[in-house]
Amino acid sequence: MAEAADFQGMTPSPARRWLRRTGALLAGAPLLAGLLQLSAATPARAASSDAVSVSLDSLSPSVPSDGDTLTVSGTVTNNGKQSVTGAHVGLRVGPELTIRSAIDSAADRSDSLQTSLGSEVGGKYVAKFAKLPPHVAQHFSISVPVDKLDLGEDGVYELGVSLSGQTSAQPWEQVLGIQRTFLPWQPDEADTKTKTTFLWPLISTVHMTARTGAGEQQTPVFLNDDLARDIAPGGRLAQMLALGKDLDVTWVIDPDLLASVDAMTRSYRIQGDDHTTTAGTHQAVAKQWLADLQKAVADKEVVALPFADPDLASLAHNGTSVTGSLSHLKDATDVVTNTVEPILHVKPTTDFAWPVSGAVDPSIIKVATSAGADKVIARSDSLQETGGLTYTPSAARPIGGGTTAVVADSRLSRAFEGDLTKADSATLAVQEFLAQSLALNVQTDKQRNIVVAPQRMPSSSQAQAMAQAIGALQEGNWVQTQDLTAAAKAKPDPSATTRIPSTSAYPSSLRKQELPRSAFEQIARTQDKLDNFQVILTDESRVATPFGRAINRAMSASWRGRTVEAVGFRAGVEAWLDELTDQVKLIDKSPTKLSGRSATIPVTVQNNLVQGVDHLVLRLTSTNPTRLKIGGEAYQEQRVAVSGGHSQSVKFTTSANANGQATVIAQLYTEDGQEYGTEVSFDVKVTEVTPTVMLVIGGGVLLLVLAGFRMYTQRKRAAAKEAEEDGPEEAGKDTDGPENPEGPEDRLQEESDARSGADDPEQPSDPTPDTAPESADPSGTGERVDR
Repeated sequence: MAEAADFQGMTPSPARRWLRRTGALLAGAPLLAGLLQLSAATPARAASSDAVSVSLDSLSPSVPSDGDTLTVSGTVTNNGKQSVTGAHVGLRVGPELTIRSAIDSAADRSDSLQTSLGSEVGGKYVAKFAKLPPHVAQHFSISVPVDKLDLGEDGVYELGVSLSGQTSAQPWEQVLGIQRTFLPWQPDEADTKTKTTFLWPLISTVHMTARTGAGEQQTPVFLNDDLARDIAPGGRLAQMLALGKDLDVTWVIDPDLLASVDAMTRSYRIQGDDHTTTAGTHQAVAKQWLADLQKAVADKEVVALPFADPDLASLAHNGTSVTGSLSHLKDATDVVTNTVEPILHVKPTTDFAWPVSGAVDPSIIKVATSAGADKVIARSDSLQETGGLTYTPSAARPIGGGTTAVVADSRLSRAFEGDLTKADSATLAVQEFLAQSLALNVQTDKQRNIVVAPQRMPSSSQAQAMAQAIGALQEGNWVQTQDLTAAAKAKPDPSATTRIPSTSAYPSSLRKQELPRSAFEQIARTQDKLDNFQVILTDESRVATPFGRAINRAMSASWRGRTVEAVGFRAGVEAWLDELTDQVKLIDKSPTKLSGRSATIPVTVQNNLVQGVDHLVLRLTSTNPTRLKIGGEAYQEQRVAVSGGHSQSVKFTTSANANGQATVIAQLYTEDGQEYGTEVSFDVKVTEVTPTVMLVIGGGVLLLVLAGFRMYTQRKRAAAKEAEEDGPEEAGKDTDGPENPEGPEDRLQEESDARSGADDPEQPSDPTPDTAPESADPSGTGERVDR
């Protein structure tokens, strides 16, 4: 930024400011000579700033006006080994800081004793301590009328809070510690107000898995119960909502957060370490948070990011070379309106893209606009001014192709990024934010449109400081609030830069946190598996929706700095999809024996899913078609449909041309020819019936007929003999052979024993090729399989 030239770019104030400035100079003229002669004008100071630390815990009001009383509170701590005696805390007003870079410099040396300390207000406006023992914190509070501070024209003043005293080693009064901050002074309405947009982000990390329950409701499964903690009273998201509802801000929301909280309003489960799940119990908390959010955004602009806030920079740098990656961004954009509107009952704005930290390059702009967005939220430390402007230009910048870069002010946007858990850090951040805003306003009389885009997920303490600063600013006299769409549509400054920095200029610190190419390759592999799986389902929405949203979550910007968690999430999504896919499979088959020249072979398909599967093709292939053919060819295919929780037996006709063993392979395919699941192979042993065996069988049948005839004649002769016993004794007797010779049944049994000997199951056969085979039609739904 061209901040070094800010002073030259300032324009004269109206007559009112000139009169007040002139009056202040005239009133101070009689004192000038005396001040030059007083050595006390430069107070003694300790050699080290570590002697006493001064913490500024509160400053109220943050933006004082005429007639106000300024109250400053905090603590002082003696860091030395000797007690400090005769100590007092006083306020020191430093010079006016006329350019924004001067505020930066003052903030960098806020506790230094080696620079100007300013003049102490003194008098009764001090807090006295008779003794400060080592390493003991002492509280102080000073209240002083603002008119005692002798503030001049409108602007930003340095305000120091110092502790003076003496030690036994240095028995004279000196400044032992100081803490500087800033005092914005704008008691009257500014002639030109800066139109300012504040983004209030409601964004979280990923909470939901791809898993859902088997029932009709498809109960969602959460990674953990962290979201319940965040939306409960006192949680981060609960505080973001409570603080933002009273501010004039533009809400920037990730639809995934809304979908996750909405899922919690009904039955949900929490994933355990051992892949078991437990029931979630925070439905009431989720309902209350959503109800409060609906009220908060009822009359505010809501900007909805693509689902799960995809990492645009990672996608641009590492994902575009992986087929299908950009389509996921389109999917994440397409579901936004149908996610947000039913939950919040407001129509969201969906034409904004927000790269991480507002850092852009040509590839990021290209990706960001590929899914329909025509406005990209950037930041001024990325899209930097190069034209030598003496003021901060408006946010909107046309960058070509119908795209507008909305450039947020980096100083204001980054004001609350530090650790603000301690009161003194938060107070300093608030005052610096206000100082930068006022310094920006007085740069020029030209009205500008400024955007403040803070970090995506502020902590609770950061959110509290942000809310305090925005509240004070909106009550001030130099800012006019507006929403983000208005800022983007505002007339751009023709002198502002529109040149997008090169890809090589992208910060290395941000590049190190990006999702790697391997992440997008894994996402693509998971999508391919999903495509292959859902085409066989009778209700593909049961998997398309949860897995589609899980793939969006795998690309989330929230994975930055959480590499291990990101890898685990992607692996979990793919593993769960593999587990579901494996629920539809072929049952292993043992070796089969085929006696004869034709038979049917059954192959069983099992479906352990709760829904039916269709559009599957089962192919049975003979690896040796000269010995064994399937349906008269090398292979045969049959369509398969299996009800949920059932198995289906599919029968194939086979014909043998020669004896021996042949391997048969069963494989499922989708209708478009993609392999599905693992193949099952088994051996078929062909033992065709020979002519010799047939002759033996025929001879046995003939012997059986002859034996029956002989028994008939024997019985007839016996009956005749009994009839002759009453007749002449010379009647002759039957002289034929024995009545019970070895019968043909015995020989048939021996033949049968000789032919049997293999333990393999035989398939039904027909001794003649012209006999019709058994039916190959699929059987019924089969026996139900318990999951």
